[in-house]
Amino acid sequence: MNRATSIAVAGAAIAGAVAVAATTRWRGNEITCGAPFMVAGWRCCDTRDVGYGTCARSTPPAARMVRVPATQLLLGPSDWEAEGRLAPRVVSVRAFNIDAYEAHEDHGPDQARALHGLSFAEAEAHCRERGERIPTEDEWIAAAAGSSAHRYPWGDTGAVCRRGAWGLATGPCAQGGSGPDSVGAHPDGATSLGIEDMAGNVAEWTTRDHASPVAHGGSWASALATELRTWSRLEIDPTSHDARVGVRCARDVNPVDSSIP
Repeated sequence: MNRATSIAVAGAAIAGAVAVAATTRWRGNEITCGAPFMVAGWRCCDTRDVGYGTCARSTPPAARMVRVPATQLLLGPSDWEAEGRLAPRVVSVRAFNIDAYEAHEDHGPDQARALHGLSFAEAEAHCRERGERIPTEDEWIAAAAGSSAHRYPWGDTGAVCRRGAWGLATGPCAQGGSGPDSVGAHPDGATSLGIEDMAGNVAEWTTRDHASPVAHGGSWASALATELRTWSRLEIDPTSHDARVGVRCARDVNPVDSSIP
């Protein structure tokens, strides 16, 4: 083998190694799934015997609600990334209950996947059927940010792929994603109260007084960490069936309900 051929072979080997590394990064290393889930393409599934992006036989975590205490926080330019985007205001809510997980598919082989493509009316009907309601925007922010007004549900830094299902379509966490991931597959991104998937997976409908409903939380398609901020809104037509949007239900505190701490 002459020198020119050796250089070409070495170059091809390096290029191949880079390609493998890139593929590995997009399809696994940047995504970390919590037990019992494991990486399968751009999804978190509970078995290895799955197709790329499809989780056959996956089951959702057991439904539960979390009590969010009465909260008051200052939302505004204390977050430098909110400068010019958010008018400072005080968020104040009474105690309420909220789902620990986003609503998931009710039937089919992939029941752990977040329910998505819901219009506001459909999301409202879903919660109403359970005797619950859609959270207000301020309630959602209080549940996600806490009284310390955290930038992300888990804190103020570290929008990494292991903490949420985001950047799955065009990076930075994966390539080729076409919808949300399994609910409860990223426990590292939970709030201090144990509420999961409030950043990424599906944006969640919220209500506002005298204004159109908006969604919060970013989604599987979010390529920018700014979309995951607790104050960031996704303003879309409430009648649309956007695949980025799902729902998490809330319920007023019932003094005689001892099933929720």
